[in-house]
Amino acid sequence: MIQVQYMKPFYTKVSGSTLRLVFAYQYFSITKDNELFHFVPIEGKEIMVNLKTMQIENLSEIFVFQRGNRFLRLPLYQLLLISNVHEHLAPILEEASNQAETINLVPQEENAEIKSIIQALENQNLERLIDEALANRDEQLFYELAERKRQMNE
Repeated sequence: MIQVQYMKPFYTKVSGSTLRLVFAYQYFSITKDNELFHFVPIEGKEIMVNLKTMQIENLSEIFVFQRGNRFLRLPLYQLLLISNVHEHLAPILEEASNQAETINLVPQEENAEIKSIIQALENQNLERLIDEALANRDEQLFYELAERKRQMNE
């Protein structure tokens, strides 16, 4: 059986509901038959996880490990089946999913506040334009702006 000795993503990025874990030299190593193999980014170098379903999306990605002049080529699905990669992947996914939730919560709260500020500024601007139309005795502009204000407040 293959054992994962060390697994730490070089880079992680959340795009929508997808988490990308990118690996580089010395950030991923395995043992097979008591021999240590180090990851080399010759072919595949990332694991893509859907954070909604917690499923790995790129199971056919080929990971290459090297020891001296010997190479092990393992598809990600095989690595998941015959190693303890789950033990190392679980805490990484948990941390990333917690960060993604935090990132997704903050903008929604700020978004509502920003929208209310913009709406208040638009109302103030419209009221100023209405006052200006009245001061200039521009009846047509006054009625257009009053109608626009009525539509905004609906």
